[in-house]
Amino acid sequence: MINGNHFSLILLSTNQCNAACDYCFEHLTDDRLSLERLQLIVNKVLDHMDSHQIGALSIHWQGGEAMLLPPSWYEKAFALIGEAAATRDKHVEHGLQTNMLAYSSDWNDIITAMFGNSLSTSLDYPNRHRKQPGRDPQHYDDLWCRKVRMARDAGIDVKAISLINQGTLEMGAESFYTQLVDRLGITDFQINTPFPGGEANAVKQQLSPDVNLDVNALARFHCELADLWLERGYRDGVRIGPFDQLLDYFSHRDACLPCIWGPNCADNFIAIDARGHVAQCDCWVTSYPEYRFGNILECDSLSDLLRHSPAREDFNARPVKLMQGDCLQCDYLSMCHGGCPVRTYSMHQSLFEKDPYCELYKSLFQHMEHRATQLAGAIN
Repeated sequence: MINGNHFSLILLSTNQCNAACDYCFEHLTDDRLSLERLQLIVNKVLDHMDSHQIGALSIHWQGGEAMLLPPSWYEKAFALIGEAAATRDKHVEHGLQTNMLAYSSDWNDIITAMFGNSLSTSLDYPNRHRKQPGRDPQHYDDLWCRKVRMARDAGIDVKAISLINQGTLEMGAESFYTQLVDRLGITDFQINTPFPGGEANAVKQQLSPDVNLDVNALARFHCELADLWLERGYRDGVRIGPFDQLLDYFSHRDACLPCIWGPNCADNFIAIDARGHVAQCDCWVTSYPEYRFGNILECDSLSDLLRHSPAREDFNARPVKLMQGDCLQCDYLSMCHGGCPVRTYSMHQSLFEKDPYCELYKSLFQHMEHRATQLAGAIN
């Protein structure tokens, strides 16, 4: 948290990518983070943590594509950050989000040392839009499957994020679950909703049926998938976000809900790209220059940059403004808080509207609350 005892940082080690996905929301460049710039960034982040008495830091490494920098770069970065944190008595953990296309066994040692022998990757089913330049989605899938098998053979835990598209809805929850869990062996994954983020282009216009999915159909898919998970995977340790977090929440257990439902993401994390730009998250930092908070390499203090950013003031003002509308009448306001700012902005060109997937969220909350009550009754 910005003001709690934990600080989360999404750090883009490069703005480059080796894929050319049709719906990518990032404005890609050739910039890569140098170790000299990393040292400056880390020092200012630790200064900020000192000034707010924050003891723990989580760094979520991604891109662009994070594996376009070599393992040797991460070995040096890991040592640099560890030494800097030790002098301030700070605890640091690292996570890695990668498309895995550049993975080889050369990565195994640093994945073990720096990332706890675990990583998160991305896949869609069916894959319509993830691909490498000049290649089709099937080539991407074949390469991805081969790299995931290699990583698993090396003992690496592979988690995944999957974006729902129109083909997913047409195929249905049963086929989706069977493909990911039973065929691919992905037992810890998160499903996300699409949004037309970043600069508009002709390809995204053609994708409009996929980025503007029918919310009622999407809600049915989510509820059916949640039921399949409860029937076939829940007791065997399969984890699907956000179902597992919602089940914990409605069962009155400790729950860490996804950032899209946080009280205010401006209180929880920031993103910094390879050029030093600072913004709310990776969805904003390369894509929406007008909503950057500033540049950490051009300021004396990260705390001052965050304190005086007009763009960040808009994020801080959003929850209050949403409560002046119909969100105030919603039974789930205390857990949804108006939803995701970037999904809102990409569809409404304003921060001060509720999330366009509001009706999906309400249907899913009602369903998971009911299933949690059923499970509690069965146990009691």
